[in-house]
Amino acid sequence: MNIQLLPSSFDPNGRATSAQPLTCFLIDERVTVDAGSIGIALSQSQRRTVRDVIVTHPHMDHIASLPIFVDDVFAEVEEPIRIHATQEVIDLLKRDVFNDNVYPRFDVLKNERGVVMEYVPLVTGKEFRVAHLKVTAVPVNHIVPTVGLLVSDDKTTVAFSSDTAETDEFWNLVNRASQLDALFIEASFPNSMRQLAEASKHLTPAMLSTELHKLNHNGMDILAVHLKPAYREAVAKEIAALGIDNLSVMETGRVYEW
Repeated sequence: MNIQLLPSSFDPNGRATSAQPLTCFLIDERVTVDAGSIGIALSQSQRRTVRDVIVTHPHMDHIASLPIFVDDVFAEVEEPIRIHATQEVIDLLKRDVFNDNVYPRFDVLKNERGVVMEYVPLVTGKEFRVAHLKVTAVPVNHIVPTVGLLVSDDKTTVAFSSDTAETDEFWNLVNRASQLDALFIEASFPNSMRQLAEASKHLTPAMLSTELHKLNHNGMDILAVHLKPAYREAVAKEIAALGIDNLSVMETGRVYEW
């Protein structure tokens, strides 16, 4: 399984930087988890292969360029872009984004080959298929309806916490898995901003460390994501200071393989 955190920040020369204002994970060139930078960071070949998008929650940094992506591939898709999300999140996308005011209702529009976008509701706690992957979603502890994910291709299993504060159902799901090769877990704010992290339902490095005590698996790669750009350096130093084996900050643009 190949996973890349798509870049979402670029320097004056157009080169990707390490800052991560938007969230979009690309899996095996076919599926994304969230869509913050999907419309600005996919290569031309990836634009032709990505047809499934899992939306964990409707915050802008996780969906910002999804409308741009669908608009960009509108004329060329031979099958619809499938938006996998809970019904609650789908309803919010319909109301607030694809509403003919902010952007067109692409789910009712067609190109010469047919429908260009469709919503695919997921049920939390129940395994579903996305392309070649088996996925299970469970609620996590964020300020809007949000799910964490367990994703497997039958050889490799990974987990995404999405945006969350302290949570339990996600860890129960992960611990039931027979194996875990990688964990992608958020760490948004430095320890000095714990009060804000708690209010916005995010994690600091210290809170992340506490959460990891709930994890029963050993030996997997643990990749910290969702570091707020303004505090990235401080958060990265605090993560390193934890001294936890196999824990590191995920590099934007790098393709990780398990």
